[in-house]
Amino acid sequence: MDILENGCGELGLTLTEEQKQQFVRYYEMLVEWNKVMNLTGITEFEEVLTKHFVDSLSIVKALDMENIKSCIDVGTGAGFPGIPLKIVFPHLQVTLLDSLNKRLKFLDAVIEDLGLEGIHTVHGRAEDGARRPELREQYDLSVTRAVARLCTISEYCMPYVKEGGFFVAYKSGRVKEELMEGKKAVSVLGGKLEKTEEFLLPGTDMERSLVVIQKAKPTPKKYPRKAGTPAKEPIL
Repeated sequence: MDILENGCGELGLTLTEEQKQQFVRYYEMLVEWNKVMNLTGITEFEEVLTKHFVDSLSIVKALDMENIKSCIDVGTGAGFPGIPLKIVFPHLQVTLLDSLNKRLKFLDAVIEDLGLEGIHTVHGRAEDGARRPELREQYDLSVTRAVARLCTISEYCMPYVKEGGFFVAYKSGRVKEELMEGKKAVSVLGGKLEKTEEFLLPGTDMERSLVVIQKAKPTPKKYPRKAGTPAKEPIL
């Protein structure tokens, strides 16, 4: 657990014993369920601690999470970054959105096993979920670790953010080119680039970037477009 504690220490976070145990149990369940479904290609304990848990928590380099009350994790997969954020910031109201039901069964099991409250799963594609009134423009923060380019994931994530809130994209490496390419999409969807935080993942030489976009005005009703369109025909 030293890797997790040291990584959190570099991020200015201190874990309680209960939180440490929740992370251990989360890891155990991840590996157990991964045997029967594809949740992650990373299964070594130390790698999961660094590349999934610490990476998920690195958002504190860009945002004061104590001021964020509600968060939606779009395309959450195995629960990153949503579940680590919920463990460390219990006050957060978290929605985990994913298009695969079997992943949601895993996440529901983790939520129950870890005794987490104020967190729930929603089944659906990002483009469809953002048309639901109970989800659209309801969140202080929308996050994703999806690998799609910024011009595409902005259309997936921005519609969930309330005015004044934030969309944060977790990216590997440097993102200058992506930012240039995604400038129009961010603007059209009602956002403005707040900042980009570039850093090395604690305990590694891996480059990471957090792209922070603030919601300046409501997203036009026509967005997001129907499922599949943002990826095939991004706003450029």
